Amino acid sequence: MFVELNELLDASPQRPERGKFTLLRDSRTDGSFLVHHFLSFYLRAGCKVCFVALLQSFSHYSIVAQKLGVSLTAAKEQGQLVFLEGLKSCLDLFFGKKEEEEEEQPGQPHPLQFVSESTPNLKALFDFVLTSLTPAGGDSWQGPVLLVDDLSVLLSLGATPVAVMDFMHYCRATICCQMKGNVVVLVHSNLEAEDEEKELVVTSLCHHSDLILWVEGLLTGFCKDVHGQIKIIRRVSLELPGQEDQVKIYQYKIQDRNVTFFAPGLSAAVL
Repeated sequence: MFVELNELLDASPQRPERGKFTLLRDSRTDGSFLVHHFLSFYLRAGCKVCFVALLQSFSHYSIVAQKLGVSLTAAKEQGQLVFLEGLKSCLDLFFGKKEEEEEEQPGQPHPLQFVSESTPNLKALFDFVLTSLTPAGGDSWQGPVLLVDDLSVLLSLGATPVAVMDFMHYCRATICCQMKGNVVVLVHSNLEAEDEEKELVVTSLCHHSDLILWVEGLLTGFCKDVHGQIKIIRRVSLELPGQEDQVKIYQYKIQDRNVTFFAPGLSAAVL
């Protein structure tokens, strides 16, 4: 996890918030560093994590997590982390192979079976998430957490925007409201491209999020000392109707094992 980001969010693994829906959004850049942050943050916090990884392999996330001081392999072996390797699972479904390293839930359909259905819905994926995060006897985890990277991949795999929004609605209602856990979702968006389905999903998620971290590339293009801008939006209006949301903007630079943040125009390279 990145200490400076925790300070900006007033967050600590010793006192993780409960019942929050966090949207990670990026445009003109890659916001995956936020996924790695929240994955390591919640594992350090002792939470039970279901990670629906639709974009990269387990080894990719494991290598980055190791740099941040967290072992995903150990977390899986201890039952703290349930990992769904989405794209590999889809290939296995298409070619009829059995996923060797997949988290198995006997008696349940494959969580991504919608890719081979004529009228796709995400009920099997929701059941997988719910079963993964439902406390078992003897569990002592701090709370359930669903992490999704990247939600827009579901659209590319054939799910409709309505199905994706229904899936997220039930996840938010069940995990955040009933189980008092947390949901963190990354969605890649391209403001320059005309992708109505993706923008419909992004807009819907923005309305229901407690916290939005929106990462954008610089309008001026690539810069070796400033990699992008992050907008932190706290949805105060969700709890206090009529109040304006709190918005703070920072620029950032990604390093090998850390990310530094600073006010716009105050990069050390500029000063």
